[in-house]
Amino acid sequence: MIPPQFDYVRATSVEHALELLAEHGDDAKLLAGGHSLLPMMKIRLANPAVLIDIARIPDLSYVRDEGGTLAIGALTKHAMVASDPLVALNAPLLAHSAAQVGDPQIRNRGTIGGSLVHGDPAADLPMAVVALGVTLVVVGPSGRREVPVEDFFEGYFQTAVGEDELLVEIRVPSRPGVGWGYQKFVRRANDWAIVGVAAVGAGADAQVALGNMGNKALRASATEAALAAGASIADAAALADEGTEPQADMHADAEFRRHLVKVLTRRALESAAS
Repeated sequence: MIPPQFDYVRATSVEHALELLAEHGDDAKLLAGGHSLLPMMKIRLANPAVLIDIARIPDLSYVRDEGGTLAIGALTKHAMVASDPLVALNAPLLAHSAAQVGDPQIRNRGTIGGSLVHGDPAADLPMAVVALGVTLVVVGPSGRREVPVEDFFEGYFQTAVGEDELLVEIRVPSRPGVGWGYQKFVRRANDWAIVGVAAVGAGADAQVALGNMGNKALRASATEAALAAGASIADAAALADEGTEPQADMHADAEFRRHLVKVLTRRALESAAS
């Protein structure tokens, strides 16, 4: 299908992008890699009158070590996140999950910020950043603000980024040497997860996130609490579906997803512990 007609404008800076958002209001959408927005436009789930291209804004593509924190620009391509040595050392879960996104073409054009703002609960990067406990930096007319990842994802394709705001940076706690695990059940390689699990650590301080078990990437709170209380990985993983609301679709019903998330959580934690 062909997208509906729209006007196109290229932003030359963050400030210019914010000015364009203020000018066009709800009629505008930001365009980075376009791999999420354009398919939605083709099936009329999105119908913006104006596309604001931010892909060429300078200084929003980088990975920097800031002493205990990795700062990653929102326009950093998936392929760069997957291959960057700083990410591989300090947040290997993020590097691995970025390498699972789509195919090589998508990974070389799609951006980490675009994926996160899209807010798909079945996508790779949202559950990875929830498990990592990142902070997301947003700018708007009122200035710069930092949003904990727990408050960032609000529902299906909904995030805390306002219509007049722009995500500019992802701040990732550095945890070199900490074990991690990533499990994703899919129909085909590099598909969206039917169910996904990302884990950092496997002991009392473990952080576990679930994909496609509700309307956003979720923390497996019952599993984390059980591990903190000294439960075994198997016993803690058996609680992974508590507090979730998996949906039924053409790929799986809710009960199968509840069973699957327990299996994948155990595997992810065993990987993190090894």
